[in-house]
Amino acid sequence: MLTIGIDSGTQSTKAIVLDLGTRSILAESSAKYDLLPGLPPGHLEQDPRTWINAVRSTILECLAKIGGRRSEVCGIGVSGQQHGLVVLDEKDEVVRPAKLWCDTSTTDQCAQYAAAFGGASGLIDLAGNAILPGYTAPKLLWLKQNEPDHFSRTRCVLLPHDYLNFWLTGVKRMEYGDASGTGWLNVRTREWCPELLAFIDPAAADLLPELGSSLTAQGHLRPELAAEWGLGDGSRILVSAGGGDNMMGAIGTGNVTPGVITASFGTSGTLYGCASSPVIDPQGEVAAFCDSADGWLPLACTMNVTVVTETVRGWFGWTHEEMERQISSVAAGAAGLTFLPYLNGERTPNLPESSGVLHGMNGSNASPAHISRAAMEGATLGLAYGLRRFRELGVVPTEIRLTGGGTKSAVWRQIAADVFGVPVVGLATAEGAGLGACLQAAHVALTASGHPADYESLCADHARLNEDTRCLPDAEAVEIYATKLNRQLELTGRLF
Repeated sequence: MLTIGIDSGTQSTKAIVLDLGTRSILAESSAKYDLLPGLPPGHLEQDPRTWINAVRSTILECLAKIGGRRSEVCGIGVSGQQHGLVVLDEKDEVVRPAKLWCDTSTTDQCAQYAAAFGGASGLIDLAGNAILPGYTAPKLLWLKQNEPDHFSRTRCVLLPHDYLNFWLTGVKRMEYGDASGTGWLNVRTREWCPELLAFIDPAAADLLPELGSSLTAQGHLRPELAAEWGLGDGSRILVSAGGGDNMMGAIGTGNVTPGVITASFGTSGTLYGCASSPVIDPQGEVAAFCDSADGWLPLACTMNVTVVTETVRGWFGWTHEEMERQISSVAAGAAGLTFLPYLNGERTPNLPESSGVLHGMNGSNASPAHISRAAMEGATLGLAYGLRRFRELGVVPTEIRLTGGGTKSAVWRQIAADVFGVPVVGLATAEGAGLGACLQAAHVALTASGHPADYESLCADHARLNEDTRCLPDAEAVEIYATKLNRQLELTGRLF
C-alpha cells in the first residue's frame, strides 16, 4: 500500500511516496517558486495556480520514479501553508492572487476587529483566538475595503490546502485544523462564529464551504487527473482531509500524545503540541488551534527563523558549512551581542511593524562569527518565548522534535536544546509535513478498506526518530540563554 504526501509551502512544493509495508519513502520530488514581485511592503502574495503546477509536476516525477508500483497508490494527502486567502468566482476561477500567512498588510483590519469586539480579550472570549494579521479573517475584510470589485465577484473562500483538495477531488470543504487558523472558528465548539463573519459582510458566511471532521476523507481523485497520472479511474484513490502545514507536521513528527512538542525551523518558526481539550491563552500569544486529527494544537508562531540566518549568511557570502564552522567558534551568548530577529515584523509577540536590531556590539564581538551566532540565537530565543507561554498554560514539554531546514545544522540543534532546556531530537526524515500528509491519507485509506489504524500506531511505525541528532541541554548554556531571553524581551519592549 502506497500513499502520496504533498507539502505545498511558501517557497516550494514537495511530494513524497510512502510505502506502508516497508516503512520507507520510495520517491520524492520538489518544485520551487517565488512570491509575486513588485508589491508594496507587507504585501506577500502568490498565484494559487502556481501551486497546482507544482503539485502536478512533483506527483508526475514521483510516479515516474516508482514505475509500475503506481498501481499500489491508494491515498493522497495535502499539507498547505496556513491562513492564505484563496477567493474563487462563480466559475470557480481564482479572483486574485492569494494573500499569504506572512502578509502583514492587514493591521488596520485587525484593529477594526479588536475595536468592535472588546479588544483581544473580547475576541478570545468569543472564539478562543485574537485576530492577527497573518490570519484569514482580516484578509477578507481587507479585500472588501480595498478591492470591492474583487470582493463582489467572490463566491467561495478557501485556504491553500483546500484549494488543492478542490482541484484534486472537485469537492469544496474545510476541516477543523486549518479552519481554526482563519480566525472565524470557535475552537471550543468547532463551529463558525457568526458574529466574526457578519462583521465583514452579512453574506460572508455563505462564502465558506462545508466544515467537518479532519478524519473524514475529502473525496476520490478526479478521473481526469487519475487518467493523466496513469492511476486508473481514480475510484480507488482517496484524498484525505489534509490540513495546515503545522497540523500535518504534528502527525508527521509523531506529535500525537501530550508531552511531545514539535519545533519547526523553516522560513518562519512554530512550536506546537498535542492536547485533548482547547488550550486557550488569555494573552492571545499561543494560538488555540485545532489539529487535523480532531484534537487540539496549541501553537506559537514566529515569522523569523531561517530568513534571519539566511540573510546573515548572504551578507558574508558563506556556504552553510562555513557558517556552521563560524558559529561553532563562538561560545553561547555571542559575547553579549543580541540580534532581535524581526526582519519580517513579528507575530509572537504580536509586533507586525517591528524590525531587526543588533544590540550590544563592541570591540570584542563585532565580527561576522559573533553576528551569525547572535542571529541564530535570536531566532531560537523568539521560539523560546512561545515555549515559556506553553509552560505557563500547563503544556509542559518532555521532548522537542525538530523539523524544517534549519534543523539540519548540528550547532543549531544544540543551541535549541540549550535555549529550550529540554532534549531535542530530529526525525529520520526531514519531510515532517509531507510524511504527516502520507499518514493521514493512510488513515482514511485503511479505514475505508476495513482495517483502521489509529494515529498513535501509525506514527510509532513511520515517524521515526534519528537518535544521532539527539542533543541534551548543557546546564551552563541553559542559564546563559535564560538570561539572554529576558534581555531580548526587555529590548523588544523598550524598542517596539
